[in-house]
Amino acid sequence: MALDPDIMACAGLVQRGDPERFAATMAAPVPAREKLFPLYAFNVEVSRAPWVTQESMIAEMRLQWWRDVLEEIRTGAEVRRHEVATPLATVLETDMAARLDALVEARRWDIYRDPFEDMSVFRAHLTNTSGLLLLAAARALGDALEAPILKAGYAQGVANWLRAVPELERQGRIPLVEGTHAAIRALADDALTDLAEARHTRLAPEVRPAMLALWQTDAILKKARRDPAAVSENRLTLPPFRSRLGLMRRALTGRW
Repeated sequence: MALDPDIMACAGLVQRGDPERFAATMAAPVPAREKLFPLYAFNVEVSRAPWVTQESMIAEMRLQWWRDVLEEIRTGAEVRRHEVATPLATVLETDMAARLDALVEARRWDIYRDPFEDMSVFRAHLTNTSGLLLLAAARALGDALEAPILKAGYAQGVANWLRAVPELERQGRIPLVEGTHAAIRALADDALTDLAEARHTRLAPEVRPAMLALWQTDAILKKARRDPAAVSENRLTLPPFRSRLGLMRRALTGRW
């Protein structure tokens, strides 16, 4: 890939903070990597902002900093110099910068300990985080319909969220609206349905590398549906060799 210092810094952030999206991006063509790494580095910075301090006001300020960056991109103002913000401004269209404000806002949930009110609020949270990130990635590469991408991103969000449940509970959060085995099966099943519906959409070849980030979603959701106890017992992680083979197969075939 190009040795642009900012892109390399973004790649390093993603490698340390989101190794699975890093692997998916490294399986994509080089031109796609240069657009995906700034987006995923932005997501790493935003998602970790609430966790690097115990002071809620400082966490709020960190998130506001990124909202201000998005506003600069949206309005066409001069974007502050930063190893992530600078390349991000070359990737995001103004409308997508406006949309990603909802992603940053959703991360305020991580600052506090309030449970989700109901499933509609839970779904909105994952759609505004995982879903909008996937939409931004797809549209950075080409034209992509919104509805199926958001559905696929929500499914990916459910898979990642279920794996995070033990750590969220350890941190004093209440991650699920209902944590019974039946509720977990239903959640995984609904997410698999959304993913299957999204796959009915025909994507342009240039957009498909963004969808490599879904490489583990099916297997994780199917495992949670089959064995919901694996969520609380932290057993949803897939064998590395098997999952990497799946990524290689998707990268070679263009199937997602």
